[in-house]
Amino acid sequence: MTLALDAPLAEGVGEKLAKSLARAFQMRTVGDLVTHYPRRYAKRGHLTPISELPVGQPATIIAEVVRAQSRPMHNRRGTILEVVIGDDNGEMSLTFFGQAWRARELVPGARGIFSGKVGQYRDQLQFSHPDYQLFEDELEAQFDAEDFAERPLPFYPATSTLPTWKIQQLIETVLDQLGDVTEPFDAQTRAEQKALTAREALEKIHRPRTDIDVHQARHTLRLHEAVVMQTALLQQRWFVRAMATTPRRASEGGLLERFDRELAFDLTPDQQTVGARVADELAGEAPMNRLVQGEVGSGKTLVALRAMLQVAESGGQCALIAPTEVLAGQHLRSITKMLGPDISAEVMPTLLTGQMTAPERRRASLRVASGQSRIVVGTHALLSDKTIFADLAFVIVDEQHRFGVEQRETLRAKGDNPHVLVLTATPIPRTVAMTVFGDLDVSTIRTMPAGRAGIETFVAPIREKPAWFPRVWQRAAEEVSKGHQVFVVCPAIDAEDQAAPVVEDDDVPEVDPDAEESRRGPRFGVEQVAARLAREPVTSQLRMQSLHGRMPGEEKDRIMQSFARGETDLIVATTVIEVGVDVPNASTMVILEADRFGVSQLHQLRGRVGRGSVPGLCLLVTDAMPGTPARERVEAVAATLDGFELAEVDLELRGEGDVLGGAQSGARTSLKLLRVIKDSALIARARDIADDALAGDPTLERHPGLAAALADRLGSEERAALRKN
Repeated sequence: MTLALDAPLAEGVGEKLAKSLARAFQMRTVGDLVTHYPRRYAKRGHLTPISELPVGQPATIIAEVVRAQSRPMHNRRGTILEVVIGDDNGEMSLTFFGQAWRARELVPGARGIFSGKVGQYRDQLQFSHPDYQLFEDELEAQFDAEDFAERPLPFYPATSTLPTWKIQQLIETVLDQLGDVTEPFDAQTRAEQKALTAREALEKIHRPRTDIDVHQARHTLRLHEAVVMQTALLQQRWFVRAMATTPRRASEGGLLERFDRELAFDLTPDQQTVGARVADELAGEAPMNRLVQGEVGSGKTLVALRAMLQVAESGGQCALIAPTEVLAGQHLRSITKMLGPDISAEVMPTLLTGQMTAPERRRASLRVASGQSRIVVGTHALLSDKTIFADLAFVIVDEQHRFGVEQRETLRAKGDNPHVLVLTATPIPRTVAMTVFGDLDVSTIRTMPAGRAGIETFVAPIREKPAWFPRVWQRAAEEVSKGHQVFVVCPAIDAEDQAAPVVEDDDVPEVDPDAEESRRGPRFGVEQVAARLAREPVTSQLRMQSLHGRMPGEEKDRIMQSFARGETDLIVATTVIEVGVDVPNASTMVILEADRFGVSQLHQLRGRVGRGSVPGLCLLVTDAMPGTPARERVEAVAATLDGFELAEVDLELRGEGDVLGGAQSGARTSLKLLRVIKDSALIARARDIADDALAGDPTLERHPGLAAALADRLGSEERAALRKN
């Protein structure tokens, strides 16, 4: 029987094993099994006489079976097969647990090659579950011995019930029955990229004879993954551009021109460049699908607001969705203030959140449904079935990493192919942008508005220098005495509440799950720190308030407005203040247990201070030990204010596991061998290959192999996710 890649796995391995593989590795098809690639390879080792075998090291010997016997296992069901083998220099034992059937092969007089890690039991050398190959005759023994010893041995991701040797056996069984394998490249592209055929690559990654085989197979399969991924993303971009939407043009003397005339400052060069590109796309007949990235305080919101006014001039509505109530309220106040009373009266900026009272929400919903409000700011309440727009023409997603694909699509579906602008204050390395946001056009705002005083950042290592901790609070009090304000950020709401989740949706720190320090509970919660500061002599007289995501939205908004008005000296908060809060008088950011946060999150928190003419100070308090990954993250943030440089550092420290995590669409989580950091050059090359293939042929009619590979690797769910992204 010939198997196809999309055949049910049971056809290749049987129903029972197919169910086991599905439970353990979510495998469903033959293709899922043959793309379960080895995680590493080992050499069986050079041939060694038994008398010279090194304990604890892998080794390979040629020997003859002397005797074999099975006996019951103590205190558990099953049997142990013990086989004694020997050569001219001595004897050793082989041990197999629960595999008595091997006695039918390992009969006295059988000769072969045996390979494994050398152990010792009761003063006798031993292989436990060794790899072996028996010879048919003496000629084969002489011919195969050295080849077998040098051949790379694959080790697969495995479980206790599906060990690596069993997975290898199943894969080889399926490979022997496998029919045609889709070839994404023509012969010319394969030659240019030094790639194997798809079938050769599968054979050599699972059954390599040399290290060169492994290298060639991995190169080819990485290239396949990269090209398929880039083709899917770029093809989606082609499809979006083929859609039709209503052009939204600014008119002479209209809202945008009036707004620009009243601006009290000049746009930065990057704001001008990005703004002009966005304006051109809004005026086009295809929907814009653009990501704008820029540092905290670089002016992304102003670019988005100018675009909203261009859309509002034509009567279209704009919806800005923010991840938290605090940020949504901040956006509305900032937008209303920048627009001034006259323009605000015309476009009627409206806030819509889940925490509003029923009458407030009803009034806001009516303004939105009637089209009276042309600028709508909200949280997840905008996604509700009860929220209806008259003419949704422009969707702005703030802090894109807080929203999933489905949520963005839900909002976009409320309009007729609306334009989409995605904003992020987390700088994205180029290869990540190509990999994760390849279907979006990307613009970058690097230049910062004039007049910023800048920020100094220091690490306070309180484990090595405990006397520095009281000094942190003295420094905070000194800033307040100068008329400034202070943020104190904690990793938890209540550090003593170990039974409950440490933080909730609004307050999720980017903890490194592999860091030793992150395995214990947090030491500093908002409640504990607020109580401590109330007792500290240097801070007890300060006007202090606490803020966290479990508070009602109205209370959070009241506290932040009080802080913004200067009525509060010091605010103790979780990461709910991470994005969007603009308090120009805030000079100091104290981050407790800074090692519990990710690089980009620390950088964003730091960006809350030094936003006006007041110099900023950021104190990163940590008890992580020098040389640990957690400490390296903190020190990396202290070393530079360049968010784009930190993004690269973050990627190096974390790897791309988080970047290509479950929040992204299926096309981005199905990568098996491709690595964003290591394979950046290959990803760029793959993008060129995909771009060339799609040029003038977006449906890939002239590239049937690539189209078939795309169909093999992207199911309907992944396709749907891409369409929604």
